[in-house]
Amino acid sequence: MDIIELTREIGRELQKDERYLAMRKASEDCDGDAVLQNMIGDFNLKRMAINNEANKDERDDDKLQQLNNELRLLYGQIMQNDHMQAYNAAKQDLDALLNRVSSIISQCAEGADPDTADYEESSCGGNCASCGGCH
Repeated sequence: MDIIELTREIGRELQKDERYLAMRKASEDCDGDAVLQNMIGDFNLKRMAINNEANKDERDDDKLQQLNNELRLLYGQIMQNDHMQAYNAAKQDLDALLNRVSSIISQCAEGADPDTADYEESSCGGNCASCGGCH
């Protein structure tokens, strides 16, 4: 079996993993949530309105501020939606798995022992100013 076929096998196994399945279900739940989809549509329209207003030669800063406030409000509502919260949690879990797989492969490509190479998750040092993000 060559490296590409082994990679395809990893892909097949990935699609059987509970984290992948949870992500797919969460995505489908988001797609089926009409309220959430309407909010996302409104969010995208607000974002386009902001871009249009910002690109005008004589833009209205008050209108731009109002649109930005409305955009933030919509974003907050979207992120409070139960389906979106489940999606974000499932995405974080799947991303963690993918990061681990990628890290192991990268380490092996650099000569690490395939039996011991693994993902080393960095811990928080407490200084948020230098933070690259936890996820």
